[in-house]
Amino acid sequence: MNAEIQNPSSSAVNELLAFFKALSDANRLRILGVLANQSMSVEQISTSLNLSPSTVSHHLAKLSEAGLVTAKPESYYNIYSLNSATLEEMSQRLLRKENLVQLAEEIDLESFDRKVIRDYMTPTGKLKTIPAQEKKLLAILRYLAQSFETGKSYSEREVNEILKKFHDDFASLRRYLIDYGFMQRENGVYQRIR
Repeated sequence: MNAEIQNPSSSAVNELLAFFKALSDANRLRILGVLANQSMSVEQISTSLNLSPSTVSHHLAKLSEAGLVTAKPESYYNIYSLNSATLEEMSQRLLRKENLVQLAEEIDLESFDRKVIRDYMTPTGKLKTIPAQEKKLLAILRYLAQSFETGKSYSEREVNEILKKFHDDFASLRRYLIDYGFMQRENGVYQRIR
């Protein structure tokens, strides 16, 4: 997803990108690891990690921009510390499931299902074959489940008649709809549950 996209969640996207960019370098992660143990100067970090002081300064600047480290002047040096409270707060806030879901708001999550249906259905609406691959089978089952009203009771004969319109092996389709939780069967009565 491009950070330039303008949408209601673009500030959250930009913040998430900045957070991951700050953590996307092995040396930055090593610096955070060293600072997790104790506060240090650029020279101490440089010696500990066998990196040049300019490289360490560059990475510390990136980590500071993200709010992950802080610098405190001490004599002639800046002493850097891990801002663990910010790291934990940002991790918990930015990586919550509901925030990650927002990143896909503009993505067409049903496009895969439509492609599978196009690939597996004839122009007359019959299945060419029952997919062997589970993710494709699930796309077909989601499509077939729409032929049934949620909560309505169907006899086995009614279910068979509906599924027979899609494929001659209606018994397998019926079993898959039950096995994958699209329908339930109780005492010979079938109901769509999702």
